[in-house]
Amino acid sequence: VQIKAYGGGLVQAGGSLRLSCAASRNIFSISDVGWYRQAPGKQRELVASVSRAGSTNYGDSVKGRFTISRDNTKNTVYLQMNSLKPEDTAVYYCKFETWALGRPHYWGQGTQVTVSS
Repeated sequence: VQIKAYGGGLVQAGGSLRLSCAASRNIFSISDVGWYRQAPGKQRELVASVSRAGSTNYGDSVKGRFTISRDNTKNTVYLQMNSLKPEDTAVYYCKFETWALGRPHYWGQGTQVTVSS
């Protein structure tokens, strides 16, 4: 299983970043995908998710600011983050929840997002 997440970085409050998470096709095509984040000292939380059919779901703290999308031709999921706030600072992870038997899931490596005030 090959998963690669990238796009994090340092940005000022109010700025934007786009995260990308690419996976091998055999995993991507059978997966719902979520972006999660974990700030120091806090539990990992769901930021946004997109189903195979394209249905989306967002955490309350990011609604109206973040947009998740998937490009099935590129086997990639994106998280467009606008109007970033210092409290968005965290390590962001993508998670592939497959519809294979037993519903195995796979995590990508984290990518750091730091929002300065």
